[in-house]
Amino acid sequence: MTDLYRKQRAMRGLRRTALQRGVVAVLDIGSTKIACLILRLEPAAHGGEEEAVGPMAGQAGFRVIGAATTRARGVEFGEIAAMQETERAVRTAVQAAQKMAQTRVDHVIACMAGGMPRSYGLAGAVDTLDGTVDEGDIGRVLAACEMPPFGDGREVLHAQPVNFAVDDRTGLGDPRGQTGRQLACDMHLLTVDARALSNLVHCISRCDLELAGVASSAYAAGMSSLVEDEQELGAACIDMGGGATGLSIFIKKHMIYADSVRMGGVHVTSDIAKGLQVPLAVAERIKTLYGGVVATGVDDREMIEIGGDSGDWERDRRTVSRTELIGIMRPRVEEILEEVRARLDAAGFEHLPSQSIVLTGGASQIPGLDGLAARILGSQVRLGRPLRVRGLPQAATGPDFSGTVGLCLFAAHPQDEWWDFDAPTAQYPARSLRRALRWFREHW
Repeated sequence: MTDLYRKQRAMRGLRRTALQRGVVAVLDIGSTKIACLILRLEPAAHGGEEEAVGPMAGQAGFRVIGAATTRARGVEFGEIAAMQETERAVRTAVQAAQKMAQTRVDHVIACMAGGMPRSYGLAGAVDTLDGTVDEGDIGRVLAACEMPPFGDGREVLHAQPVNFAVDDRTGLGDPRGQTGRQLACDMHLLTVDARALSNLVHCISRCDLELAGVASSAYAAGMSSLVEDEQELGAACIDMGGGATGLSIFIKKHMIYADSVRMGGVHVTSDIAKGLQVPLAVAERIKTLYGGVVATGVDDREMIEIGGDSGDWERDRRTVSRTELIGIMRPRVEEILEEVRARLDAAGFEHLPSQSIVLTGGASQIPGLDGLAARILGSQVRLGRPLRVRGLPQAATGPDFSGTVGLCLFAAHPQDEWWDFDAPTAQYPARSLRRALRWFREHW
């Protein structure tokens, strides 16, 4: 854990350097598109000391001055599968964004959708040194959280304190300056596959960029798509991307659970291509223009001309009813939603005071999806779009940019994490599971 602690602190140091320069890039490497936004930070965003600013407060601190997207290559299930192809696509997106911004960036903050994320709830407690909680006490209590044995081949991506208690006063967001004898903490730990994270780091390094931070794509999408009340009372964000569907649960403005389903819009497109025996590009066009998941009596009479350029006139002039198309798409969408439902049940989502679900991501734009999701997930469901941030091009305001916009908020105003505090070197977290999930049982 000491190596991880040093690496994360080093990335936070690079982020501070980028903010002092006033310019930083965010990079969303997805399965269908790679998006790059360049932010110009205003003095108010990085003046003074670091604090845990709520995720809704990022709009006043930065402005988007460059934006570019390109088709993703070499990315599957939200993970890099072909390094050279992904490197070329990343270079293309970053260079185009730099050209629009008319400036060069050296530091980039990235997010990842894959890596098979796993969530853990940890708890720790220490006695305060002089009766008043300070930064050192917070560092010690975070280091006292008992680390679960998540096994080799995993890396910690997020380690965020979600609740503090001083003596018998709990529910504290920031205990600094509070008086008391004992400080306790609940922390949410998110681990990902080490190889997937290492490939992301290596790809960005090959592009001659310095990595100043990494965030979970599900976390970023939740930050930008959930309104303040949803983040406070409890809500789930379902980020339906191309190759993976991210899931994050927020309460008290903190993410307390994240997971990922290795299916997305690309798999719906693949089903259409196989069912209609057409190329993937044609299947994507048909899905975008005519797709849906709820059939009506009118759809039997609505005929879709498949088109194509195979040279076979009869084959290229084939038609299919919209009802048949929906019959191909609906089973895969139902499978994704059923898998999401299983993950929500495993997380204990039904115990939250509010059970709102927000659907976002490119694949969430399928007509009728919100109604189908409400039937399968059994909760109040709405479609979500990212927050409006200054300078964002109109083309980047749709649900498919939720993760990208959330990454901007994460870059400008990150929430406190374990490595933001000085932890005593002799007291890195012990590897024990005895109290690892205690706060889940007590608070859920």
